[in-house]
Order: sequence, then C-alpha cells, then structure tokens
Amino acid sequence: MEKQISIPTRAHRSLPSVGLGFWKIPNESTAKLALEAAKIGYRHFDCASDYGNEQQVGEGINQILSEGICRREDLWVTGKLWNTYHRKEHVRLACERSLKDLQIDYLDLYLIHFPIALAYVPFEHRYPAGWHYDPESESPRMIPDAVPICETWEAMERLVQAGLVRTVGVSNFGTSLLRDVLSYASIRPSVLQVESHPYLVQSKLLRYCQQEQIAVTAFSPLGAPSYIPLGMATASESVIEQPVVAQIAQEVGRTPAQVVLRWGVQRGTAVIPKTQQIARLKENLSLFDFELTSEHMEMISRLDRNQRFNDPGVFCEQAFGCYYPIYE
Repeated sequence: MEKQISIPTRAHRSLPSVGLGFWKIPNESTAKLALEAAKIGYRHFDCASDYGNEQQVGEGINQILSEGICRREDLWVTGKLWNTYHRKEHVRLACERSLKDLQIDYLDLYLIHFPIALAYVPFEHRYPAGWHYDPESESPRMIPDAVPICETWEAMERLVQAGLVRTVGVSNFGTSLLRDVLSYASIRPSVLQVESHPYLVQSKLLRYCQQEQIAVTAFSPLGAPSYIPLGMATASESVIEQPVVAQIAQEVGRTPAQVVLRWGVQRGTAVIPKTQQIARLKENLSLFDFELTSEHMEMISRLDRNQRFNDPGVFCEQAFGCYYPIYE
C-alpha cells in the first residue's frame, strides 16, 4: 500500500485523505480500535462529543503515543462543537471538555457539528447533552436557541488564538451558510464535513469549496450501511450493491467498498468510513495503489439521486419532536 495522499487545508498541515470515524463505535471497543487503526497506518481520527466515546478515544490515543506508534504531531484529531454549546460563553468550555476526554493539548480541527443551536445543557446535568432538552420529561423534545452563527464562529476563532485548536471548520453547512461565515470570518473555515457518497454527489458544493480553498470531508462515504441499523435506510439502498460498482470492482480487482471510497478520494474529498473489523480497516486504507479511470468516475457519479440519509429535516421531527430542516 502506498502512503496516504493528503488534502491541503488552511491548517498547519494537510488533512489525511482517509480517516476513521468514531460515530456509533461502542465505548467498550473504542480504545482498542483506535490503537489497532494506528498500528495499521491511520493518522486521522474523526471524533465528536455527541458520539459519547471521546474518553475511550483518548485512552486509545494515550496508548498509541505511549507505545511510540507515532508522535502526537503525526495524528490529525477532529472534534466537534455540539448544538447545545453554541453561545459564546459555552464554546471554550465544550472544547476544553473534549480535550480533557481525549487526553490531548490541542485539536487539529474543531467543527461546528450542525447549524443547529439548542438550549444549553450544563455538563453536570448531562454529558453528552444529546438532542432532547430533558429526556426524562413527559414529552421530551428539542428546544432551539436563537444563536447567530457569527457569535459561535467568533468564539471558535478565539480557540485558535488560544492555541486550543489548530484550525476550525463547519459540518452540515451548505453554500449559503458558508458564504455567510466567509463574509465576517477573521479565520476562514479550513474544512467542511458533509454527507457525500455516490447517491449524494454534491458536485456544486464540492466545486464551491474548491473555489474557496475549503477542504471537504465526506462522512458516510459508503451511504446506507451506517443507517440501516438505525432504521434510516434499507439494505436495498446500499450503493455497494449497485451492478455498476460491482462491475468496476471486478475490472480493477478491488472490493465494491474500495471502489466507492477511491471515488471519494479521487474526486478530492477526505473520507471517514466507520468499521470495527480489522480486515475492513486495512481494506478501507488500501486505496492508493490503484486508480479509477475518468469513465469509471463518471459511471459512479451518475448514480447520484440526491439521496440524503442524515437529514435533520426528517429525523429531528421523528425522533426529537421538533421540525428542523437545514438543507432546504
């Protein structure tokens, strides 16, 4: 396997193009998974307070550094500001809590997780805060808070100035919100993280980010598999089952998953697939000793159906009692 390629950012260095996402990784598996991933060659860990496993990722990172697998400066660790901490007085507190749990002195990247501000939930009340304001109430629901993004972004910039994070970015933003941030940012966003896969190509958004020199990380790069256990997708919606993907995989001698991940990397995005299986960890990183032809790339891109699996405009109402569209 060749060394990972990296994607330039406005950060102190480049973003490794393949990372490991820790969403939905069980706490009891997280530390060992981080350690094994580092041994295989992963240097990009995608974390968030909302995932509920940052303490365990921190245990893994501590072991990685203790065993000399790599240096701290060789790791790229991403964290995310949760929705309940958007007010300026809460941003640094949230970041410092993540740093404490991850057992590191700085984050390479800190993202606004969603353009969704919710009522503050103190750490001592509940952490991670989750979506419901009070899960124990008779009718638990989200409680939105009217916090301007500019207020949150200014507090994010102060984290860079304080040396707590090396760079800042956003997640689940579209072009209009990116333009808004760019209109007042003293420190421009380095990275946009969004859902993207062959069913949700997002070519205009990617082109805009390239124009503005904002790196893009694609979460759920294989589409449906992450959402099938949650009842948010069905097995029949899996892109790796598409005949055209199987055909290309046969032609290049790779698995369908590798073909789809290579498509993501080759179009200029970083990808953060999730797996707990060591064999899959190796497979997902083995993308750099083959290329897809321009015809292959176009065949995969034509699968686009603008299908979004992770949509607050759908799941917030269904699960958290609040209609909250953000993409329309």
